[in-house]
Amino acid sequence: MNKLLEAVIENNRRWTKDGKVATYIPELGKADQDAAGVCIITLDGEEYNGGDYKTKFTIQSISKIITLMLALLENGRDRVFSKVGVEPTADAFNSIINLETKNPQRPLNPMINAGAIATVSLIEGETSEVIFNRILNFTRKITGNPDININEDVYQSEKKTGDRNRALAYFMRSTGVIEQDAEEVLDVYFKQCSIEATCRDIARIGAMLSNDGVLPWSGERVVPRNIARIVKTIMVTCGLYDASGQFAVEVGVPAKSGVGGGIVAAIPGRMGIGVYGPALDARGNSIAGIRILEELSRELDLNIF
Repeated sequence: MNKLLEAVIENNRRWTKDGKVATYIPELGKADQDAAGVCIITLDGEEYNGGDYKTKFTIQSISKIITLMLALLENGRDRVFSKVGVEPTADAFNSIINLETKNPQRPLNPMINAGAIATVSLIEGETSEVIFNRILNFTRKITGNPDININEDVYQSEKKTGDRNRALAYFMRSTGVIEQDAEEVLDVYFKQCSIEATCRDIARIGAMLSNDGVLPWSGERVVPRNIARIVKTIMVTCGLYDASGQFAVEVGVPAKSGVGGGIVAAIPGRMGIGVYGPALDARGNSIAGIRILEELSRELDLNIF
C-alpha cells in the first residue's frame, strides 16, 4: 500500500503547478506550493503514508466538521438545524449572497463560513477561551494527538484580515441567528481554523467517522452513530463547497476540504484518508488533493454509490 501511495503522489504532484496557495490569509501564502502528501488509516489499525505526509498545515474549514459534531452533541439536531440548514450551495464558501437573498433566517449549511460561524455560536462555554479549549480538546481526542495546537501566526493573520467573516457574523447577529457577541464567536472561529495538523491527524478523524463515531485505535465511542452519519452526509453534499457535486461524481466519498490544503475523507466501514496539497483550485480546494483522491477511489474501489 505504501508503494501505491508513493506512486499516486508522484502521478499527481504535477497538478500543483496549476493551482495557487491561498494568500487572502497572508500566512497561508508561505506554504510550499509543490507539497503533496497522503495518509490512510484503516479500521483495523493499519497506517500507510506517501509524500509529504509529515508536513503540518492549518486545518481551516476541516474544523467545521469538528464543531458540527460538538454542536450536535450539546444541542441536538433540532436546535442546530434551526440555526443552520443542510442544503448545498452553488456560491463560494465565503459568500454573503445566500444570507441576504435566499434565507435570511439561517445559513444554507454548516460547511460554508456563515454556517460554520453560526454552528460555533451554539457550543457551550462562558468565554471564547473556554469554548475554544473544548474544541481543541475534542480535536486532540479524535486525532489521538495530545500535542495538537494552533498556529499562532496563522491565527493572528486570520484575525487581522477576516473582514468578510466579520460581515457574515454581524449580519447573522442582526437577524438573530447568532445570539452571542459576534467578536467572541469570531475569535473562536479564527482559532479553530488555525489548528495545526498533519495528514495522519485528519486521517484519524476520517477513520473515526468511517467507524460511525468510534475511535478505531481504542474502541471508545466519541459521538453517537446518528451524529457521525449526519456529518458524513453533509460532507458528501457540501464538503467541497460548490464543487461538492462534481467531487461526488468523480470520487464518491464523504470529504471535507480546507484552504490550508488539507482534505479529510471518510470511507464508511473501511478507512479514513488525509491528503495535503496547499496549491488550490479556483474553488478553494486542494488541486492535487482532489486528483490523489480520484486515483485512490479508482484503485481501491472507494466510491460508496
